[in-house]
Amino acid sequence: MSLFDVIRNAMLAGFGMQEKVKDFIDDLVKKGELSESQGAKLVKEWSDKFEKNTEEVSKNISESVAKALEKMKLATKEDIGKINEKIDMLGARIGKLEESKKE
Repeated sequence: MSLFDVIRNAMLAGFGMQEKVKDFIDDLVKKGELSESQGAKLVKEWSDKFEKNTEEVSKNISESVAKALEKMKLATKEDIGKINEKIDMLGARIGKLEESKKE
């Protein structure tokens, strides 16, 4: 199972849990154990915490992936762009040299 699959499954489980919490609170409101405003407040608080935690997890994963890629010393998009610019520049210089040899 890849890292992507693990993250995807965790996120889906989180979304499922969010729905279960909402259903649980709705049941408490229906039974009269919570008022509608209390239920709405609990759902909002839980949703806010869930969203914050999801953002933190996403940030941590992004940082971990960035660190791993840095350790692997892979070329970045910027690095490849610079290399392509140099190749274009060298190609132009070679073209000029070939033209001057023909003359």
